[in-house]
Amino acid sequence: MSKQERWSKLLELLAVDGKLDVEEAAASVTVSPATIRRDLDELAEQKLLVRTRGGAIAHGVSYELPLRYKSARRVSEKQRIAGAVADLLGEGDVIGFNGGTTTTEVARALVLRAGGRTAERGESSSGPLYTVVTNALNIAGELAVRPQFKIVVTGGVARPQTYELVGPLTEGVLNQVVLDVAVLGVDGVDPQFGVMTHHEDEAGISRLFAERARKVILATDSSKMGTRAFARICGLDRVDVLVTDTGLAPDMAARLTEAGIEVVSV
Repeated sequence: MSKQERWSKLLELLAVDGKLDVEEAAASVTVSPATIRRDLDELAEQKLLVRTRGGAIAHGVSYELPLRYKSARRVSEKQRIAGAVADLLGEGDVIGFNGGTTTTEVARALVLRAGGRTAERGESSSGPLYTVVTNALNIAGELAVRPQFKIVVTGGVARPQTYELVGPLTEGVLNQVVLDVAVLGVDGVDPQFGVMTHHEDEAGISRLFAERARKVILATDSSKMGTRAFARICGLDRVDVLVTDTGLAPDMAARLTEAGIEVVSV
């Protein structure tokens, strides 16, 4: 297991339990406790967790959210999806993120990659590697403390259920920016009606993210595929890439491919 895979597994365990014990974590990933201690120290340096005697606890900004109850659902799938999406994002990109558990995992995966690239360069401060535009307060909070990221927060009225900013103020900022990539989490993908979410105000903001981006990536697990939700974000013709898990039905994958979407199953 590579360091990247090991770190993802440790963060997955942390997302479920809220804490880690060195000995138990070492047994889970089949490495020595000394390796786990080094891993936890490095993750703590990147502010992805808080180090404790004998282990670690979840970073408050990362996990104490109204949407935390969702964090234990399909965790491994979301982690794999997040890593695959992060691989599609290039250094220097201007990236838009809407809110949700899957896009939050993508942001965390991007943090790990940014930390690795900075370490490879041997630079403690080399300016931002990515510019992130988001209406998700939790994503902004996680990334704002990291020098590898320039963060633009849209403004707007916060929805307490998801920490997403919505409304005319949000639209005003998005109308003034141009994105290389929009990474969208969604609640439904239907071959006929396109991409959907449960709330009309969130749908309008996600639609703007898609309109302002050169490339649109959907990051969602297979349970959302073939389902419908209340509010339409956009048609499938606006989507370039779908990153999902291996539970995607072959007929759905074929229909999406026919629609011109690159399907990545992980």
